[in-house]
Amino acid sequence: MSAELITLVRDCTAVQIPNGNAVTLKAGTKIRITQSLGGTYTVISEEGVMARIASEDADAIGEKPKTQTPGEKAKGPSSKEELEKWVWGQLRTVFDPEIPVNLVDLGLVYLCQITPSPDDSNQYEVYVKMTLTAPGCGMGGVLKADAESKILKLPGVKRAHVEVVVEPPWNPSMMSEAAKLQLGML
Repeated sequence: MSAELITLVRDCTAVQIPNGNAVTLKAGTKIRITQSLGGTYTVISEEGVMARIASEDADAIGEKPKTQTPGEKAKGPSSKEELEKWVWGQLRTVFDPEIPVNLVDLGLVYLCQITPSPDDSNQYEVYVKMTLTAPGCGMGGVLKADAESKILKLPGVKRAHVEVVVEPPWNPSMMSEAAKLQLGML
């Protein structure tokens, strides 16, 4: 994405790709942004460390944090169906840090279930079942947490639970036509 090197202006916690371990990128480290989608940044340091920087740490690379929340903040959804559209919209802002395609278009989301919260009639609980492009991918926990966090930002959502499953196993035929086209597979 960016041919120019950027110098980190402060220490920043990031997630190393592909193992998913937390790393600290030190102030003064020179990095190159390879992907900036869904509010996160995939970077590679001059030393070859690939990592994902969260939106909250965008200032470390001279960017402003990005917020992507559909719907009105003060008002909840007018229906369960509207909330489901918003949830799918949020899931489309979660990106694999190595592939410039969102989880939905990659075909990684198998289920999105919305039920009324048993303890609050104006709130909903969201359950999502998703998989990964490769079993045992170290980024699974990161993607799960990212999806849950984005869903919880929606008005009307009381709880969000994303389960990462391995069955059925993912394969490229599950990708949308748009994803295949974007990745040069059509």
